[in-house]
Amino acid sequence: MRRNRAAAGCRRVVLGIVAFCSSAMATGPASAAEVQGGSFSTSDGVKIHYLEAGKGPAIVFVPGWSMPAWIWESQIKHFSENFHVLALDPRSQGESEKVANGNDMERRARDVKELVEHLHLAPAVLVGWSLAVPELLSYAEQFGGDSVRGYVLVDGFAWTKQDLQFVASMLAMYHQVEANRAVFTDRFVRSMYRKPQPEEYIERVKQASMQMPADSAVAASVSSVSRADFTAAIRKMDKPVMVICETQLKAMAADPIAALIPTARVELFEDAGHALFVDDADRFNTVLEDFIAHLAGSRR
Repeated sequence: MRRNRAAAGCRRVVLGIVAFCSSAMATGPASAAEVQGGSFSTSDGVKIHYLEAGKGPAIVFVPGWSMPAWIWESQIKHFSENFHVLALDPRSQGESEKVANGNDMERRARDVKELVEHLHLAPAVLVGWSLAVPELLSYAEQFGGDSVRGYVLVDGFAWTKQDLQFVASMLAMYHQVEANRAVFTDRFVRSMYRKPQPEEYIERVKQASMQMPADSAVAASVSSVSRADFTAAIRKMDKPVMVICETQLKAMAADPIAALIPTARVELFEDAGHALFVDDADRFNTVLEDFIAHLAGSRR
């Protein structure tokens, strides 16, 4: 039974792996007017775009596979009242430069580090969703936690033993990406939500996902899926950790972290989809706010 649930969870991640709410933020509600776009060049010369709002302790939101910075719209609006909030378009995604090289989790993690350094955000809370979970694990493994206040890992895998069934599902997904990107993207985006979303919103997310070139999209995913064991990376997480995930993904997303970091906080979302911070934004924001409030040296 446990194996069947895990397999079902794997399939949900495949169709909603990633890792969301409108680049139309500039024309949105009054609070959205405070959001500004910016960019910087990485050490290997790639232009990275980000959204920025608010003042105070820093929170950096990293979206998942093929998703844009604006997917975090609800979080940007909520947290910018008391925090300095950043959401980036990872390389080859959103409004960032589309490149053939560096679409691996190690380089993408370095991009996050260089953003933190460029904007003098340290120490920052790093929030990564879906594909950004292994990227934040790589961040910890490469750089340690000197510039980090806490890690928040949202609905992404962090296995200590590679799930071959999941890998096979991912290989099938890559074939779909190459064979018919538009059809795949429609199914993929719709699968990310358990609660109804406006059709125009779904279309915006689909268009944003399609902006990531197929070869870059496959390369970014392969980089994380091909790693057989994240134990060494998890052990490098020397700052507080919270895992937020769908209940059915607990075995893949939360259990490996909790086994190696007993102090890690785990929050399960029973009635939300892969994009749980959209499906249940109020609860997500409350849980994240509480986690930050209990960090050492918190000013909140």
